[in-house]
Amino acid sequence: MPRLVLFNKPMNVLSQFTDAKSPSPRATLSDFIDRPGIYPAGRLDRDSEGLLLLTDDGRLQARISDPKHKMEKTYLVQVEGAPTEADLEPLRRGLTLKDGPTKPARARLIAPPALWERDPPVRFRKSVPDAWIEIAIREGRNRQVRRMTAAAGFPTLRLVRWRIGDWALDGLAPGEWREIDA
Repeated sequence: MPRLVLFNKPMNVLSQFTDAKSPSPRATLSDFIDRPGIYPAGRLDRDSEGLLLLTDDGRLQARISDPKHKMEKTYLVQVEGAPTEADLEPLRRGLTLKDGPTKPARARLIAPPALWERDPPVRFRKSVPDAWIEIAIREGRNRQVRRMTAAAGFPTLRLVRWRIGDWALDGLAPGEWREIDA
């Protein structure tokens, strides 16, 4: 039976087990997970937080990470500004980024979620409002959600991936993981 690990990746952790590129050590998956033979199914940027799936099964890894399988990924996104429902329409229709048009996303305004404190915290500015959006996409381009919110006029301040397909972050604190049946 394939192994599947759900990991709540903290901010400033690389989505890989080693960091050969940096002269000063950066946090990697090996600082949190000691399970030989498992590998990340997809990526999550160093400055993003949340659900990262790891598995020892190449077919499952491809099904999770390959955009042709269209597995939905849901993000909780704190943005700068105060978008309205109408402001979310470009995200819902799909918009054009430098690398081409995006597929339509599901996007809705949400109340601030009950999340852990981020380290370092998001910079607070009294004069600039912020809001939370739930965004679900079926693609996975480099920094796509951040680029989409910026293109819609609302730069991302904090990005937490909450769900991939049927797997969710429920009950995992940053840096925690659990193994489940795939």
